[in-house]
Amino acid sequence: MDVLIHMFVGLHIIGIAALLGGFLTQMKAMGQDAARFTPAMLHGALTMLVTGAVLVGLNQAQDHPVDSVKIGVKLAVLVVVLGLVYVKRDDEKVEKPLFGLVGLLTVVNIFIAVLWT
Repeated sequence: MDVLIHMFVGLHIIGIAALLGGFLTQMKAMGQDAARFTPAMLHGALTMLVTGAVLVGLNQAQDHPVDSVKIGVKLAVLVVVLGLVYVKRDDEKVEKPLFGLVGLLTVVNIFIAVLWT
């Protein structure tokens, strides 16, 4: 079961890498008011959502402690990111503040995962 959990952690990290990587590749375009949400950002956020839910289930199945408040906060942040990326995915360009908010919330989600113990 530990191998399965580690596999899903790896997939979760790939999801966050796709989301953050998509954001970082658009930073130059954001400076030129031409940034857009890439398919990688949407797929990364969806991957994070699915793998995060599976990880919570697998950890609870093994009776490992799960911090429900932390998971709830991370889920709320991810749902906001996913909603923004999904709604604006077909737009030719996204406003700077909205695009920056997605990047900020992505980084916040990373720091919640790492620092909240």
